[in-house]
Amino acid sequence: MYDLVIVGSGPAGLSAAVYAKRAGFNTLVLEKNAMSGGQVLTTYEVDNYLGLPGINGFDLGMKFREHAENMGVEFLEAEAAAVKRADENQTDAKTEPEESSAEAGGKNPGELVACEHREDRVFSVVTDKGEYKTRAVLAATGAVHAKLGVPGEEELAGRGVSYCATCDGAFFRNRTVAVVGGGDVAAEDAVFLARTCRKVYLIHRRDELRAAEILQKKVKGLPNVEILWNTVVEEISGKEQVEKIKIRNVISGKEEEKKLDGIFIAVGIRPDTEVFKALVKCDEKGYIEAGEDGATTVPGIFAAGDVRTKLLRQIVTAVADGANAVAGIQNYFLQ
Repeated sequence: MYDLVIVGSGPAGLSAAVYAKRAGFNTLVLEKNAMSGGQVLTTYEVDNYLGLPGINGFDLGMKFREHAENMGVEFLEAEAAAVKRADENQTDAKTEPEESSAEAGGKNPGELVACEHREDRVFSVVTDKGEYKTRAVLAATGAVHAKLGVPGEEELAGRGVSYCATCDGAFFRNRTVAVVGGGDVAAEDAVFLARTCRKVYLIHRRDELRAAEILQKKVKGLPNVEILWNTVVEEISGKEQVEKIKIRNVISGKEEEKKLDGIFIAVGIRPDTEVFKALVKCDEKGYIEAGEDGATTVPGIFAAGDVRTKLLRQIVTAVADGANAVAGIQNYFLQ
């Protein structure tokens, strides 16, 4: 029996794992991808993480994972499919062979005894590797890239259509590409790609960018970046890979084609709440409603990081969320 199963190992999940380990919780971290770090891994440069200015996002993600591993956190590469009350599940769930810290009393005797033998507080996390019983669940699944939803996007995904410039940019050296979006990520992608690509079109549906001022200045100062204002992508086409796109000016209605080798889509994110949305309350955008302590509308299920309702979604706030959620879980165990 685990005290806590954390679903996701981005900054929020890894931060929570470290704090949970320090609190003496018997914790399991589930990560569906081969590497931990979440969206941090796809960030070329992180300039606003205190004490580590300019660090590469991939390196920062690896440091987060290494820290958790050095603490003895248990990881399992598995994809969660469902979370439910354990009494709803009649099949045998996998459990940790050792006593949970709740059963053993944790590092501080009696600290977690209040939740012993409360079957109504036991959850079963169903994964592609089996089921795991736990006294609390933390949703740290983050967010996933939003799509344009235009013809050719799905068909050419991985063949010139990308959602990660830092991952795939090297394949387009000395070629012509487009970036779609107007926020920080789109601007960062344009700056990154401009270093190696012959030409970069930055396509934005409005007449001004939403990116931070410092990023806007960088983009506008690059000679090989052309911003296409008030423009949307209507279609992506190509036989074996991306060859061209059809764009439309939303003011004039004029349509034209641009020959391209690749297109990087950075039009925002949506919360990855598929596993939890049937259990907990989400807002109109799909984010899990949770307070600073991570508590959701279902006692025992907590949320941290980009997946929850919050003002600012940044690495530093995700890390703080993980710590706060563990404090909330400690209080929950004592109820």
